[in-house]
Order: sequence, then structure tokens, then C-alpha cells
Amino acid sequence: MENKRIIENKKQFNLKQFFFQWEWMLVAVFIIVNIMNTSLSPYYLSFSGIMDASMTFLDKAFMVLPMVFIIILGDIDISIASITALSSVIMGVAYNMGLPMPLAILLALTVGAVCGFINGTLIVRFKELPAMIVTLSTMTIFRGIAYIILEDQAAGKFPEWYSYLGWGYVGPIPFMLIAFIVFAVLFGLLLHKTTFGRSVYGMGNNITACRYSGIKTDKIKVIVSTLMGVMAAVTALFLVSRTGSARPNIAIGYEMDVIAMVVLGGISTLGGKGRMLGAIISIFIIGLLRYGLGLINVPAQALMIIIGIILIIAVTIPNINLDKLTKKKVAA
Repeated sequence: MENKRIIENKKQFNLKQFFFQWEWMLVAVFIIVNIMNTSLSPYYLSFSGIMDASMTFLDKAFMVLPMVFIIILGDIDISIASITALSSVIMGVAYNMGLPMPLAILLALTVGAVCGFINGTLIVRFKELPAMIVTLSTMTIFRGIAYIILEDQAAGKFPEWYSYLGWGYVGPIPFMLIAFIVFAVLFGLLLHKTTFGRSVYGMGNNITACRYSGIKTDKIKVIVSTLMGVMAAVTALFLVSRTGSARPNIAIGYEMDVIAMVVLGGISTLGGKGRMLGAIISIFIIGLLRYGLGLINVPAQALMIIIGIILIIAVTIPNINLDKLTKKKVAA
């Protein structure tokens, strides 16, 4: 009898734990956002419209994937938008100087990787400096270099086939959405199904213990930062494909959107906690919220306030101790 009770208690606990996961809350918010958007505008529930709208926010979604790793490590990277700008500018200038477009694309990815590698190397070399300070400095440097190269000019006139990245469709599905799904699956597997991913979680919880356990913590941080740089360059490829030109001032504010999506996704800013699925769901919550409210001409400032309120709630809820609240009610 006692064994049966123990088994039943374990089953109940696991069931409760399953349904109280952050991702279920995000699913509920996603449903609420769609119901709200549908009630606000009769034009919202259009498959083609939603597919078109997804391309307006999926470019920055590529940076959300490695940012999940960075924040689980307990770090942050606010230079990502500047890396996007620098990668795009160098790609555009190189192409206009006669470099074939495929090689210009490869050059952009290389620039992104180098910028990320520089961030990672500085972070592990100067451990006394927080990652925020390091990437704040490189954020200014990278965009400054982009401005030195192009000033207030633009580089463009890309080949016609290049526009397919940002505007192309595979049947009724945008090519960008398909590319994002592929990257999301790869990053999700890397985080949740590999030794590398487990090391990232371990470092986020206790980096000192990991270091003494033989985990090459510095190497992992540099790899993650380099991946971040590469994905910032991938964002540059899609963004420039959509806009048709590369400018030093592109992607301004993207870093805040990316961090907001990751935090809303349940990734703890203290490190060591969160799932890739939550971050992916939050991308579509914020993206579709902006699309739906944009259909009824809600000002951008109001959108920022709404998203800010959602983030405050998202950060507050995990810190509420339900057990203490329950005990207080019982005591009363």
C-alpha cells in the first residue's frame, strides 16, 4: 500500500511539473494574442498575410537561437546588431568592388564569426569585466567601423537571385521560415541532446565547479560567442536581401528585441535555466503581436510599452513563491 502511494505521489508530482512548465504559459499567451488580433482586425486571419508578416521579424529570430546559449551561460551580448551592420556593409562594399556575390556572402559570414570570436576571447581573457561591458564596447567599435567604411552611403545593386533569401517562397511557405526552422532544430538539438549543451547548462549553474571538473569553459564561451557572430551575419544576409541595400545604420535596436524574445521565452538571466522551445514560441508571440496591432495602426511607442509590460510579468512570475503564498492563505 505504501509503495502504491509513493508511486501515485510521484506520478502526480510529475504531472503537475509537466503542466506548470513555462512553455505552456507561452502557448496560452500565444493563443490569447491570436484571439485578440482576430477580434481587433478582420484582416488578421489570413494565411498569406501571416506568412508575409513572419518575414518582418524572422530575420532577428536567427540571433535568438545562439542568444539562448549565451544567456544560459549567464552572459549577454549587446553587440549583435552592430555585427549585423558591419557584416552587411563589408558584404555590400566587397560585391560593389567586383567580388562575386557567393564569395561576398561567405565574407559576411566570416566577418560575423571573427567579431563573435573577438567578443568571446575578450570575455574569457578579462574575466573581471562583465560580458555586458565587453560587448557594449565592441558594439560601438563594430558599428563605428561600418560608418567609417560607408559613412552615410549605401551599398547595393545586388543580383536578382539574392532577393530570394528575403522574399522567396517554397510553395506557400516563405524560404526564410523554412531556413529558420532548420536552424532552430539544429540549435535545439545542440542545446538539449549533446554534451556541449549539457556543459552550457552546467556552466550557467556553477562555472567554477565545471572548471574544476575538467570542462573547457573558456573554449565553450568562445565557441558560443563565435556562433552568435555567425548568426548575426546570417541575419544580415536576410535583412539586406529584404531591404535591397547595406547601410551602417541597419538593425538598430535589434539587440533589445532579441534579448526580449529570449527572456520572455523563460531563459533565466541568472543562467543555467530555460529551453529553446520557449524562446521560439516567444519569437512568434512578439512578432504576431506587433503584426496584429500594426493592422489597427497602434503607434510603435505603444507597442514598446505593451511588450515591456509583458516582459516585466514574464520576469516576475517565476520569482513568485507559490508555496509561501499558499501557506499564508492557510494561516489566515
